[in-house]
Amino acid sequence: MAHRTAALLIDDDARLGALVAEYLGKHEIDVTLAGDGPRGLAAIHKHRPHLVLLDLMLPGMDGLEVCRKIRATAEWSGLPVIMLTAKGEDVDKVVGLEVGADDYLAKPFNPRELLARIRAVLRRASPAATLDRLRVGRLELDFAAREVTMSGKRRVLTHHEFELLATLARASGRVLSREQILDALKGESEPFDRSIDVHVAKLRAKLEPDPKEPRYIKTVRGVGYMLAREAD
Repeated sequence: MAHRTAALLIDDDARLGALVAEYLGKHEIDVTLAGDGPRGLAAIHKHRPHLVLLDLMLPGMDGLEVCRKIRATAEWSGLPVIMLTAKGEDVDKVVGLEVGADDYLAKPFNPRELLARIRAVLRRASPAATLDRLRVGRLELDFAAREVTMSGKRRVLTHHEFELLATLARASGRVLSREQILDALKGESEPFDRSIDVHVAKLRAKLEPDPKEPRYIKTVRGVGYMLAREAD
């Protein structure tokens, strides 16, 4: 990594925090520590980290709720999150991923494995986002011009459709529930007065080669929607 990475570790285990900070610090990753959920959320706002390492079993507000709040905040919705927990059951992993975690690592873990997971998550999250543009596979959003192109061809979207697509694009490769999408769009001057499903159907009609078999905007049954990083 050419530049140092800023990581936030939200964990009430101070000894583990010190060990992780020392190890990652030797590999160009500076770690800020927060001992609980509210302090972790405040630290995201203050320090603007490149990724979050999040313990599941936190006092008061648990890691799942912290992750939900991160994903429901439009400014942070694309922030990579790796969940850390002493639990190893598959159900915990599934729940963690469903609420928006990018990866999951059970304690105790080898620091080298944590470093490898961090680098992999950052590689997936890093591409093509600049201040004014965001590229996901063949899709490109120009926020200054509020234009969308697919494979270089311009697609005309309504205000609502553009904002919905932008929300999905910022979290590309990760499932967002309908509630998370609505929360991310709460600040819109024109409220979403129809269901998310209706807007998704309209987006698919404009972006998908075959809206009945979507390649880009995927439905994850029982959870919500995901914008694929690259079509199959």
